[in-house]
Amino acid sequence: MSIQQIMVIGAGQMGSGIAQVCAMAGYNVILHDIKNEFVEKGIAHIQKNVNRQVEKGRMEEGEKEKILSRISPSVSLENASKADLVIEAVVENMEVKTQLFKMLDQFAPDHTILASNTSSLPITEIAAATDRPEKVIGMHFMNPVPVMKLVEIIRGLQTADDVYDTIEAVSKKLQKVPVEVNDFPGFISNRILMPMINEAIFAVYEGVATPEAVDEIMKLGMNHPMGPLTLADFIGLDTCLYIMETLHEGFGDDKYRPCPLLRKYVKAGWLGKKTGKGFYTYA
Repeated sequence: MSIQQIMVIGAGQMGSGIAQVCAMAGYNVILHDIKNEFVEKGIAHIQKNVNRQVEKGRMEEGEKEKILSRISPSVSLENASKADLVIEAVVENMEVKTQLFKMLDQFAPDHTILASNTSSLPITEIAAATDRPEKVIGMHFMNPVPVMKLVEIIRGLQTADDVYDTIEAVSKKLQKVPVEVNDFPGFISNRILMPMINEAIFAVYEGVATPEAVDEIMKLGMNHPMGPLTLADFIGLDTCLYIMETLHEGFGDDKYRPCPLLRKYVKAGWLGKKTGKGFYTYA
């Protein structure tokens, strides 16, 4: 299947990053969100990233202009009618995603592949909201998208082999490394990462060590580039909580129960770097 035009739904940090790498790979990209101001902010973020590449001598000015010219703004889902591939990068909420996929199923041509950037929700359930479950697949990028090489590709129960092959080829064209996983809660990345972060939060909650000590031990002792609590702040504590709840519900196993301290911080609005306070305070 030939992919010429890609629509990215959601112009936030993940969506704008996905749109950027798609445009850099030569694809025409429609960047969509519910408000013009959100789309403009996403495009401004992309401009900032590529300007930095020019300043560092990694990209020519002409190449930058070509990349930006490939990105078109959208506030109408009907623009899915122009896309060969739609990549959804909206809030990590099953109801929101299934409603979106129902609408995309109406507007997108029959050949269009619908991909979700979900980090933990079941692809099979998202696909069931459409009349094309064989053309629905998970395409989980890592943050920050322009830097991180991995794309977790998740097959739903009915995902067709040719759809998987197409998404694998697209991922490679984006200069990413695609890795196939099956449709289980949290897939591989968050099934392993989030319980580690949750256990680090339990260590603080139980008074075993301070956040600084936990992070220092994991960096110096385990050679992690970033401590788990710093990483949690970077991801967003609300996102960490939601993924832990998804794991807990999906497996029915109390080893995935979210730490009470994580719940308390989220209720307090301490969501990490994006709100200025989490396990650490940010200017």
